Amino acid sequence: METELLRDYGFRRQQLTEMLGHACAAAIAKVFPLASLQKRQPTVLVACGPDQNGCVGLACARHLRVFEYIPTVFIPKRSSDALHQDLTLQCERMDLPFLSYLPTEVQLINDAYNLVVDAVLGPETDLASVGEPFTGVLQTLRGLKVPIVSLDVPSGWDADESSSDRISPALLVSLMTPKRCTLSFSGSHFLAGRFLPFDLQRKYELNLPKFPGTDDVVQL
Repeated sequence: METELLRDYGFRRQQLTEMLGHACAAAIAKVFPLASLQKRQPTVLVACGPDQNGCVGLACARHLRVFEYIPTVFIPKRSSDALHQDLTLQCERMDLPFLSYLPTEVQLINDAYNLVVDAVLGPETDLASVGEPFTGVLQTLRGLKVPIVSLDVPSGWDADESSSDRISPALLVSLMTPKRCTLSFSGSHFLAGRFLPFDLQRKYELNLPKFPGTDDVVQL
């Protein structure tokens, strides 16, 4: 579907990434409003992989800062993708701090952050080829007690199959359409994709729920 948006509808990848990142930040603000956070500072750790999901995570981090959260970004592996580099620079220019490594002692993360945004791996990831540093990151995420917010699919999940022994997010934000793996997901689930052209929605029989007011996310 993303290919059709880019090829046939005149969308640009940066445009899609920006809209989706904003929507993800809006969903986080709905489920975890500033006033509900337990720690003195509204700290959020945003873990961003090198591919498209990581780009959405970087845009999300920047919008969270605009929404008055205090995000810290962790990039396990720097990307050669120009858009990823641009989004990283935008976060740097907004004075978002970056972690040089992810602590393996999960209690350090539990103590420092109110929640963690998982934008490490996306539905396009070949899970059979995933190695370090990502396997170590996933192991750390699985051990966290603070809530995890996964973007599109929880990292390490097969997009077509549900999983009970991997990351268990409290909030999942599906991008454009929910993936098959979300059918058994029991946490809070939001959809970002209000911008999809109506004829494309009809073509794929998406039957999207009604988005409230002017919101660009809807709870499923």
